[in-house]
Amino acid sequence: MNRIDQCFANLKSRGRRALIPFITAGDPAPEYTVGFMHALVEAGADILELGVPFSDPMADGPVIQKACERALEHGVRLSHLFEMVREFRQTNTDTPVVLMGYLNPMERIGLAAFAEQAAAAGIDGVLAVDMPPEEAEELGPLLESHGLASIFLVAPTTTEERAATICAHGQGYLYYVSLKGVTGTATLDAADIAAHLAPLRGMTDLPLCVGFGIRDGASAAEVGKVADGVIVGSALVSRIAANTETPEAIPGELKAVLGEMRQALDALSD
Repeated sequence: MNRIDQCFANLKSRGRRALIPFITAGDPAPEYTVGFMHALVEAGADILELGVPFSDPMADGPVIQKACERALEHGVRLSHLFEMVREFRQTNTDTPVVLMGYLNPMERIGLAAFAEQAAAAGIDGVLAVDMPPEEAEELGPLLESHGLASIFLVAPTTTEERAATICAHGQGYLYYVSLKGVTGTATLDAADIAAHLAPLRGMTDLPLCVGFGIRDGASAAEVGKVADGVIVGSALVSRIAANTETPEAIPGELKAVLGEMRQALDALSD
């Protein structure tokens, strides 16, 4: 049982929902990322998603696209991300870390080398946005051999047949995209999310976590009523963007956003 499985087992035993924040590694500069990771954990994060800066983040809206640009301006690469996680692991050996990004940077260093280095750094799972399970024949077994979970996306437009295929290949948790579009857009429809999650419950025992469009405690609570976890990215990354000139203020900003969500989710368990 890796850290992700253990985390969800612990949460389930306590009737709690997972709170999973996303930030882009190296934004606004690489020396701040580890501190942000610790701040998110202090604010109540159960799992961290760490984004790999990429020049063409096709699933992401303008907020995260610009975060990638800021990180890339500092030359942040996968090797730097591995260093960040290693530093984080010096004082935090419990919180799962999921690497989220696109295949191109992973392929550039070689998939075998990527899996080995990710595991050695202390990463627990990988979500390659542009790698469907049908194309995971090489990377999937490499990740599994190093104890890393392959995490996949399910969208509102995913057919039931294809959802079953994704569920059969998924590990760690299933990432349900709450809306049609890119990150940071539109508004949530809790009833629609519940309707899409219901059939997935019959296909998998994986925790179902919902991302895209979660902005505050109210939206987190609405999703938390029907999901096993909520994933928040743009609401955090936008706070980073607003404070690039005063990075020392960012940990407090991140804690304010995430703390409100943690409180709202915990209230569901009271």
